Amino acid sequence: MAKCIMIQGTMSNAGKSLLAAGLCRIFAQDGYRVAPFKSQNMALNSYITADGLEMGRAQAVQAEAAGTEPRADMNPILLKPTTDIGSQVIVNGISRGNMRAKDYFAYKKELIPEILAAYNRLCRDYDIIVIEGAGSPAEINLKKDDIVNMGLAAMVDAPVLLAGDIDRGGVFAQLYGTVALLEESERKRICGLIVNKFRGDSSILEPGIRQLEELCSIPVAGVVPYMDVDIEDEDSLSEKLGQREKGLVDLAVIRFPKISNFTDLMPLESMDEVGVRYVTSASQFGTPDAVILPGSKNTMEDLKWLRQCGLEGKILRHAASGKTVFGICGGYQMMGELLQDPKGVEAGGELKGMGLLPIQTVFAGEKMRTRVQGTFEGLSGSLSSLSQVPLEGYEIHMGVTTYTEEPCPLVQIQEETGERRIRYDGARKNNCYGCYVHGIFDQACVASGFVSALLKEKGYDAGQLERLDWKAYKETQYNKLAEIIRESLDMEYIYQILGKGTRMP
Repeated sequence: MAKCIMIQGTMSNAGKSLLAAGLCRIFAQDGYRVAPFKSQNMALNSYITADGLEMGRAQAVQAEAAGTEPRADMNPILLKPTTDIGSQVIVNGISRGNMRAKDYFAYKKELIPEILAAYNRLCRDYDIIVIEGAGSPAEINLKKDDIVNMGLAAMVDAPVLLAGDIDRGGVFAQLYGTVALLEESERKRICGLIVNKFRGDSSILEPGIRQLEELCSIPVAGVVPYMDVDIEDEDSLSEKLGQREKGLVDLAVIRFPKISNFTDLMPLESMDEVGVRYVTSASQFGTPDAVILPGSKNTMEDLKWLRQCGLEGKILRHAASGKTVFGICGGYQMMGELLQDPKGVEAGGELKGMGLLPIQTVFAGEKMRTRVQGTFEGLSGSLSSLSQVPLEGYEIHMGVTTYTEEPCPLVQIQEETGERRIRYDGARKNNCYGCYVHGIFDQACVASGFVSALLKEKGYDAGQLERLDWKAYKETQYNKLAEIIRESLDMEYIYQILGKGTRMP
């Protein structure tokens, strides 16, 4: 059976996901078979595995860092918030419908056997399991039925590293207060404390670290600097979702309240020629070269928000001027003529769409989950240069979309999961385009083709545009992350915690 180590944090966004990804890469570099694990994740960024199951994207990223194929066992429970008080509950990669928070808390202990079964399957296939907690283990109102922090640590007998975020201030109080609120048996599980996201000379922390170690009777395993690494973030708390420096191409991405899979835009954000701005109000809209409508976990409610804040009018005028609008998944659905929800999958009822594409969507109870590959159709308009360009990605949606006019698909795709078949997806009209494919910009030829087309419209020579190999780029970022964490943490001590002894050569 595999050895395990668990990263917990003093709060959400303390850096647990990145620390876990970094340890996954370090252990893999040192010759071990490594898998990530998070028993319960709440996030709107998700991923489709090779066998068509849905999991949290953070664990998919950690699996990539570990050099292994993502699988649903790594995240047996995924909660995707649909409202302020409810979420879609996904277990072992398959949706079990929506639940109110109160109902889920009453139900979740029934999922413990499935959590342990998933964990044990990983233990049979890997040497080390890097476990990530959620939020804080000191949420004393929730501890009784905990299945993701100390409750899980007890179930799988995991040693714990507790990370605090010094960038937000009060890291010593965070760490000491968290330890103080735990029960004695829980405190004994914490084998090391981590001061995370530090900026500056770490030697100035030494007096505080010594006092913290004395107060908690737990060693500090390291001080990790604020890392300038370009690795996908877990959810909409991400610091990435803000204003960026302008490039030759100005992209406005609409930041919906229920934005999902915003990681689709990361390949574009990583290009020097592109400035990506996440827009939440009409006053921020400006005069972009293109607008991107990303995914949404509640398409109808987010479309209503778009109207209420004045952004729909801005987008319609942008499209009427002949500039590019590109929608992905929920954003694509909004661009159609009509949204219908007869079964109450989202908000219920029906809602007029933006009218930019000749499609209509009916929400259904069954979710589409599939990996795809294919090519763009013969396109006209601003993105005509993408015609016949190959693409890869995945689909996660509950809407069935049909054409209201003669079919005008954006892409021809071949599903990678289930029965292999050719079908058409998406729509195009004038300079408006949309489809269901997440990860569509991950292919270098798609990202560079998209940006080149926009540069050409502005009169720039796009001939020298460098194609970014996104997969290779991510590998360099994982290695950079591992190097920083290896230098910052006492890895010999961490291997002692694991019971693995010294590192393999």
